[in-house]
Amino acid sequence: MADGGAQGGEWVGAGRVRARETAGHGLEIVVDGLTTQAKYYKPLMYEFFRKEWRRARPAWGEYVVEIAMEYVGDPPWLDLDNLAKALLDAIKGYAFHDDAQVGRLLVERHAGERERIFIRVSER
Repeated sequence: MADGGAQGGEWVGAGRVRARETAGHGLEIVVDGLTTQAKYYKPLMYEFFRKEWRRARPAWGEYVVEIAMEYVGDPPWLDLDNLAKALLDAIKGYAFHDDAQVGRLLVERHAGERERIFIRVSER
């Protein structure tokens, strides 16, 4: 999954978290930097959505969520299932009402040009 795959609006955010709406009720989010503590991402994303995000409201229906962790050098020692849970909890209420609406979830890690997490949420 590459940054900016789906056509979207302008990026919102100037800090470590940026997001933009995509077609339909879609959402793309980029978090710069990595840590081995999945619990770090939840408050970081909450803060972004609370202070900076004034866009789309969640909708009902089924969603597809794709999460890609990009790293430089050796892969970080981080369980992808813990990362996915923390991120789904953080975007709940902004991308969808409840993470039970996620009908398909893809979580992967791969080498990249910089350390970041890319999240794409789209209607199923």
